[in-house]
Amino acid sequence: MPVQKIKQSTNVLSIDIGGTSVKGCILSKDGDMVTDFIKVPTPKKSTPEAIINCIKEILKSFNDDFNKVSIGFPGYVKKGIVETAPNLAKNSWLNVDLAQQVSNLLNLPVRLINDADQQALGIVSGKGFEIVLTVGTGFGTALVYDGELLPHLELAHLPVTKKKDYDSYIGTEALEEFGIKKWNERVQRIIQIYKTVFNYDTLYIGGGNSKHIDFELDHNIKLVTNRDGIKGGAKLWQVAEKYHVYTIHPQNNK
Repeated sequence: MPVQKIKQSTNVLSIDIGGTSVKGCILSKDGDMVTDFIKVPTPKKSTPEAIINCIKEILKSFNDDFNKVSIGFPGYVKKGIVETAPNLAKNSWLNVDLAQQVSNLLNLPVRLINDADQQALGIVSGKGFEIVLTVGTGFGTALVYDGELLPHLELAHLPVTKKKDYDSYIGTEALEEFGIKKWNERVQRIIQIYKTVFNYDTLYIGGGNSKHIDFELDHNIKLVTNRDGIKGGAKLWQVAEKYHVYTIHPQNNK
């Protein structure tokens, strides 16, 4: 049954779905935190139903003082539809209308994009060509030019060796298998590739494993945290739909 929200609220429920945990908080329209993050573990069998249940669990900790929802998702998203989810349940996320399901659940409008894209909106300076990389369970990327999101590319699945793509090359499994020293060498290699291919103005590196980076970074490379990207959930609602962001409205108004 849809939850009735306080209509005059301008706050945003911001949800971040990750391979390790699903997090949520309420933000003001300007991106300030109204509540702390609530976090629940991502189930091992992370089917759409399991992720919806995680969102329901997070909602138990909040009142209803928000009138729109932002969701960052670890895969390719097009017009509110999930096309891929390589680090969640395999073969369960093809053409999943996750935004519509959440919109119907809460009876509120929802915007759903890739999780790195959502974080990037809260991190970038808005000047020049900026790239945000996230190193965690997998490898996320977002490209932004003068503050505007560029069409999302799942660069995580480009090959970096004969047998590995970026996701498997520096994801959590690689870190655990080869150790921090070898993992850092791989991160350095990827940074060099990005410098050569993209010639970015600024590169930001975040994600849960960024804390393990132990080498000196160029002057235009910055380490960021998930907290740095929090404002992205609010800024997502300031992005025009022509920039590949779509608003999904509930279909069960009663």
